[in-house]
Amino acid sequence: MSGLIVLVPFAAFGAGLALGRRRRTAQWIAMAGAGIAFIGAVIWAVQVWLGESSVTVWGEIPTGWIPIEIATRADGLTVTLVVMVTAVALAVQVYSTAYLKRDRRYGSYAAFVSLFTAAMVLVVIADDLIILLVGWEIMGICSFLLIGHYWELSEARSAAAKAFIVTHLGDAGLLAGFFVLATQADSFRISAIVAQATPSATLTVALILVLCGVVGKSAQVPLHVWLPDATVGLTPISALIHTATIVAAGVFLVARLYGAFVQSGTALAVLAVIASVTMVVAALCALANDDFKRVLAWSTSSQLAYMLGGLAVGGFSAGVFHLVTHAAFKAMLFLAAGALAHAIGTTLLSRMGGLADPMPGIYVATTIGLAVMIGAPPLAGFFSRESILSAAEEAARNGGPVPSWAAWSVLITGLVTVLITAAYATRVWLLAFHGAPRTGDPRPHDPHARMGVPIGLLTAAAALLGPFAFALPGAVDPGTSGAADGVGLHSTTAVVSLGLVFIGCYAAFHDWQVHGGRDPAAALGPVRPLFARGFGVDALYGRTVVRPVYGLVRLAVAGDRDAIQPYVLGVGRVVRALGALPRSAQTGRVQAYVTTILASVVILVVVGTAVGLR
Repeated sequence: MSGLIVLVPFAAFGAGLALGRRRRTAQWIAMAGAGIAFIGAVIWAVQVWLGESSVTVWGEIPTGWIPIEIATRADGLTVTLVVMVTAVALAVQVYSTAYLKRDRRYGSYAAFVSLFTAAMVLVVIADDLIILLVGWEIMGICSFLLIGHYWELSEARSAAAKAFIVTHLGDAGLLAGFFVLATQADSFRISAIVAQATPSATLTVALILVLCGVVGKSAQVPLHVWLPDATVGLTPISALIHTATIVAAGVFLVARLYGAFVQSGTALAVLAVIASVTMVVAALCALANDDFKRVLAWSTSSQLAYMLGGLAVGGFSAGVFHLVTHAAFKAMLFLAAGALAHAIGTTLLSRMGGLADPMPGIYVATTIGLAVMIGAPPLAGFFSRESILSAAEEAARNGGPVPSWAAWSVLITGLVTVLITAAYATRVWLLAFHGAPRTGDPRPHDPHARMGVPIGLLTAAAALLGPFAFALPGAVDPGTSGAADGVGLHSTTAVVSLGLVFIGCYAAFHDWQVHGGRDPAAALGPVRPLFARGFGVDALYGRTVVRPVYGLVRLAVAGDRDAIQPYVLGVGRVVRALGALPRSAQTGRVQAYVTTILASVVILVVVGTAVGLR
C-alpha cells in the first residue's frame, strides 16, 4: 500500500507533464492522483491502527560502504502523517481548479503539486535516511518551482531563490549529521539508528547537525527569513507548503528520530531554545504585519516552534498532534485568504473591512480557523496546544528529557505566545470582516463551490479533530520511539492559557473599538515597523552575508577577467601567430602551390648558379 500511495501522485506528475496542455485533462489527472492517494492512505491507516507496526525492505543498493536499503515503515506516525499530507494535497488540487481557472501554466503547476505530494509521502514512509533525503531534496526543488510559478515577476524569482538557498544552508548540516549517525550505527536504516542510539558526544553532535536541516525546513530562527517571502507565490501553494509538506518535514524528522533525540538532553535543550525564541519572535512579527498571508506565514513559524518545543520537553504525541491540527486550520486559513484575494483583489488588511455580510461562508470559516489557532475550547487547537504546554509544565516540575530550565523556557514563552496569538488573530478578524468596507470592489462574494468545499471540509476537520488524540492515542505515536502514549492536559496550565487568550482578544478588540476601528497594531507604536520587518534580520543578513558574498563574486569575476583571461587569451594569440606562417602554405589553392614551386626552382637555380661561378 505504501508503494501505491507514493507512485500514484508520482505517476500523476508524469502524466500531467505529458498530457497537461489540455486544461481539463490536467485537472482530472491531478485530482485523480490526489484522490486515489488519499483513499489509499485512509485504508492503510485503518489497517495499521487496528494492526501492528511493520517495516518492509524492498531492496538494497550497494555503495561500497554502508548499503542503502529501500525500506518503508508502517506505524501510527507514518499513516497519520500520510493521511494529513494527501488530504491537504487533495483539497489544494480541487481548490486550484477554480483559483487558477485562467492560468495558462496550470498544467505544469498541477503536475508539480503532485510531485510535491509524492516527495513528502516518500519522506514520511522512508525507513532509510538516504531514501528520506531523496524526498527531502525533491521537495526543495518543487518549492522553488512553485513559489516561482510566476517567474516573470522579480519578487517571485527572488522568493523562490531565497527559499531554495536558505533551506539548503541547513541541509548541509543535515547531510553531515546523517553520515555521522549512519557511521555510528553502521546503517542508514532509521530503525537501526534509533535502536542503537546511546548517550555520547558523537550522537549529540550528529543530532545538532540534523537540527540545522530542521531549522531551515521548518523556518526557525535563524533560518526563518525565507517563509514570509514565499507568500508571494500562489496562495494554494502557500497552503501546501505551510501545512503538509516542506515545513512539516522538519518537525516530522525530529519525531522520526525521537528515540535518538531522547538520548541527548543537550540536543533537545538546543531545540527547546530555538523553539522558545522562534515562537515569540514570529508571533510579534505576525502581530505587526498588514498582509494577511504574511501574518499567516509568521504564524506558521510560531506554531511550528510550538511543535518542536513540545517534542523537546518530551511531549511526542502532543507535538505530532499539533502538527496534524495545524495542517487543517492553517491550510483552511490560507485558502480563505486566497478566496478573499480572489474576491477583492488584495490580501492587505488595511484594504479590507466589512466583509462578513457579503462573504458569510468565508467569514464563518475564517472565524472558526482563527478560533482553532488561538486554542478556544472545545476546538481541536485547544487540545493540541494545551497538551504541549502541559508536557512543558510536567517536564519543568517533575523532570524530563531536557534540563528543567529548558522546559521552563518552553512553558513561559509558550504562554506568552498564547497571549500574542490571541491578539493578532482577533486583529485579523476585526480588520478583515468588521468595520467600514475599505475594498475597492463594490461586490465581493463567496467563492465558487470548487474553492468553497475544500475550505468547508478543512474547517470541519480543524474544529472536530480534538477528540482524535484521546480516541486513538496510538494514532500519533509509533510506539517504538520511547515516546509517551497519548496526550494529557493539566488544569493549571489550561486555566492560565485560557486567561491569556481572553486578555489578548480583549486587548485587540478594546483598542479597535476605542479608536474607531483603527488597526490594533498601531498600539505597538514605534516598534511596529521593527516587528513588521522581522526585527531587521533580513537587512542584517543582507549587510553581513549577501553583500560580502556578492563582493567576493565580483572580485572573482574581475580576477578571471583581468588576471587569468589575458594570459589564456595571450597564449592563444601567440599560438595563432606562430601557426600563421605554416598555415599560409596550406591554403588549398593549386595555383599558389605551382607558383611557390616555380619560385623555389628559380631561387635554387639562381643560388646554384651563383655558387658554381665562385
